[in-house]
Amino acid sequence: MSNQTDTQTDIILTDKAVKQIKRLKEDNNIPEEYGVRVGVKGGGCSGMMYEMGFDGETKDGDTIVEKDGVKLYVDGKSIFYLMGTTLDFSDGLNGKGFVFENPNANKTCGCGESFGV
Repeated sequence: MSNQTDTQTDIILTDKAVKQIKRLKEDNNIPEEYGVRVGVKGGGCSGMMYEMGFDGETKDGDTIVEKDGVKLYVDGKSIFYLMGTTLDFSDGLNGKGFVFENPNANKTCGCGESFGV
């Protein structure tokens, strides 16, 4: 497998995101060895949408980002759009959920779930 590991241009996980991912794994009985697959796909009001879900295995070409025992898997196509992105978790007054702070996004929609480059 041609996997890369944590470089300056990879996704940055905040402590709050790591804590929430661990909580979700525990609450939903997700096996400890599972990581979180993060990617982008076409769609949404701005052209592209973020995807997230638990995954038990890596795929050829994945970039693997790890922090405090939490692994993110990002496919080779998606990493191009997500380089330098910070993945955070917000539980404030404006809603609750994972937040992508993407420096590559030239436009975003109001809901924050889609973007354009």
